[in-house]
Amino acid sequence: MAIPVKLEVFEGPLDLLLHLIEKNKVDIYDIPISLITEQYLEYVQNMPREDLNVVSEFMVMAATLLDIKCKMLLPKQETEEGEEEIDPRAELVQKLLEYKMYKYMSLELKDMQMGSERYLYKKPTIPKEVQSYKPPVDYESLVGDSTLQALNDLFQVIMKRNEEKVDPIRSGFGKIVKEEVDLDQKQLEVCAYIEAHKECSFTELLSKQRSKMDTIVTFLIVLELIKVGSVDVRQDKAFDDILITFKAPFVKIEIG
Repeated sequence: MAIPVKLEVFEGPLDLLLHLIEKNKVDIYDIPISLITEQYLEYVQNMPREDLNVVSEFMVMAATLLDIKCKMLLPKQETEEGEEEIDPRAELVQKLLEYKMYKYMSLELKDMQMGSERYLYKKPTIPKEVQSYKPPVDYESLVGDSTLQALNDLFQVIMKRNEEKVDPIRSGFGKIVKEEVDLDQKQLEVCAYIEAHKECSFTELLSKQRSKMDTIVTFLIVLELIKVGSVDVRQDKAFDDILITFKAPFVKIEIG
């Protein structure tokens, strides 16, 4: 009883050779021709003989392998220039490399084809108003024969002129902002604070002000309160803090 043997289908003799090289994990630039030839002939002997054209291609490659094997058995000879003769496997290796490259390229194209089948395309549906739109300025005609270098030079000249217009001294000055303080409201706040504490620190009173202008107006209000006799101030020792003491009900004061 015959045992059925299932053979792999290869696209050609080069495809079979690449399979054998990868199967045996050998270097394609240093093919063990004896081993590969033996395995190749074993496959050819078991091939179905249905298509003679396909079989003939494999038989031609088998003859090529046997010819290379015979040349490899002969001693190496030197050429007239003293160089060793060309490796008999060189032409076969070159064909295998070219076939491998085209095979991988075909696989890449196949993947691209399968990927492109997932995309759908439609005709453009751009409104007529958008298609007929023309920019108000034709930048190409505006630029003309100018180059990027020429435009950059012109830009640098304009920037330099703008820098020369700036006063180097005045440009360093800060911006003066006018601060408005409600004198009547500030007097009520200061008087209420002093009256509530009866005695308070002058430094503490000034530290509660929000701006320089508030501090100056508060200082002037305290001076006027001293002048009209509404508060007393004392300082125990030189450089000590000044204490403000509530003395009499406050009256509206005028700071002139």
